[in-house]
Amino acid sequence: MANFYTDNPVLKHYLTHPMMEKIVELKERGYADAEQYDYAPQNYADAIDSYDKVLEIVGEICGETVAANAEGVDKEGPRVENGHVVYATGTAANLEACRKAGLMGMSMPRRYGGLNFPITPYIMAADIVSRADTGFENIWGLQDCAETIYEFADDAQKQKYIPRVCAGETMSMDLTEPDAGSDLQSVMLKATQKEDGSWVLNGVKRFITNGDSDIHLVLARSEEGTRDGRGLSMFIYDKRNGGVTVRRIENKMGIKGSPTCELVYRNAPAELVGSRRMGLIKYVMALMNGARLGIAAQSVGVSEIAYREALAYARDRKQFGKAIIEFPAVSEILSNMKAKLDASRALLYACSRFVDIYKAYDDIAKERKLTVDEKKESKQYSRLADAFTPLAKGMTSEFCNQNAYDCIQIHGGSGFMKDYACERVYRDARITSIYEGTTQLQVVAAIRHVTTGTYLNWIREELAKECKPEDQDTKATLEFMSQQLANAVEKVTGAENPEYVDFMARRLVEMAGYTVMGLLLLDDARRDDSFRRSLRVFVKYGQAEVAKHADFIANFRIDQLDEYKVD
Repeated sequence: MANFYTDNPVLKHYLTHPMMEKIVELKERGYADAEQYDYAPQNYADAIDSYDKVLEIVGEICGETVAANAEGVDKEGPRVENGHVVYATGTAANLEACRKAGLMGMSMPRRYGGLNFPITPYIMAADIVSRADTGFENIWGLQDCAETIYEFADDAQKQKYIPRVCAGETMSMDLTEPDAGSDLQSVMLKATQKEDGSWVLNGVKRFITNGDSDIHLVLARSEEGTRDGRGLSMFIYDKRNGGVTVRRIENKMGIKGSPTCELVYRNAPAELVGSRRMGLIKYVMALMNGARLGIAAQSVGVSEIAYREALAYARDRKQFGKAIIEFPAVSEILSNMKAKLDASRALLYACSRFVDIYKAYDDIAKERKLTVDEKKESKQYSRLADAFTPLAKGMTSEFCNQNAYDCIQIHGGSGFMKDYACERVYRDARITSIYEGTTQLQVVAAIRHVTTGTYLNWIREELAKECKPEDQDTKATLEFMSQQLANAVEKVTGAENPEYVDFMARRLVEMAGYTVMGLLLLDDARRDDSFRRSLRVFVKYGQAEVAKHADFIANFRIDQLDEYKVD
């Protein structure tokens, strides 16, 4: 039987990372739940064993059911009937399997019916699901919206909605509109408060993933006469109350099993979440950071299936009397694919660990006052999470697109045909660098951590650590890359020209990304020798990319900026 968790030992490597002991201790509050819930862990080993068993169930469902249904779902797709979505047959079967296995509300507290998992094993499940069917992860993974309800809603709303998500109801985040894509402060869906204090919503939302879900988080304009982000609030819409219909499902290039909807709100009853005017400024920002980590997991899952499909074909396909994997041109592509996959996964789980620690402290702060040391540590990891999230989303999605491209290339003409899974994987991959903020927007979010030293400070701390003797040369290369980054940052920021910084931002962020990912692989090789090949291949690749950017920046004059402006 296929199991997408047990066939990939790399996942267990990250599940047992040294930082996990601290993460679990914080999440479990000293394992206090063991006294009330018989399925709650009593210690760290018990918790890891629990995560391991659940991930094995995820792996089995994905290997046996979700992956088996993926091709049929891609062909059938969802449809609209009487203003509502009907999922493809395979999608409905996938959801039912996940519900029966209790795989919804994984990160929610046990008192709401959840499993109380840290973010890291939950993201691991998203990684596995994405490998099986990228589009289905969009439906299953939106259970993460419950995190926003848990963080910002009142107790009555938590009690009302979170148990429903844990029981298997689906969610969506209704943010974008026909005239408000990435520019969310332009959202105009109207929220009107009635005399009795209740709210109704009117307007149109577009490009809404899983838009006919059971429970929606909706960004709407609550303040009459405003036109910027300060007039927006967050609302919960319950499908049971009616008032929203699906006008159409978008006809997309890929992720066809995931219904991307245009929604019409007509006096739809809704509940305000938290405070008015904080919808975009606070709540959506938190929601988007979680979504971006989810897309990074999705990207890693796509890279995984792309690499496996390419490897299997290269071993099987014979040309000129031998398997094509024996040709250097092909083996080089495969080596780079594997290195990018491993580097992407290393970055993904580094980011998830940072998120785990600061979110655990945020949650603890609701129960008691944090100590001075705890506040300091919480702030440290919050900053790292803020820096690593756009880096993870940007780098992993670009790499997954490259791996999907190379998967087709390995297949040659056959890869262009629908007879092979790689054609679907290629189409599914393309969206990852677009939704939840394009790669260009991730650069905008990440560049301040380049210019203010967040990445360089982390890099220097990592370089101060010991490595194995056989990795000294690789570490020396990473030290040189970090110096090239530092020099480039100094040159760009020293000009004190914001337009120049914006122009060079992508190059600087990529330089930081290659260096950070190389150091994460160095740490993996310190714990497990099996990472050494990917470490060396990736650092050679990253070295060339960093050198290219460093050369461009060193030889560029500010007066040349006008040459890149298009009339």
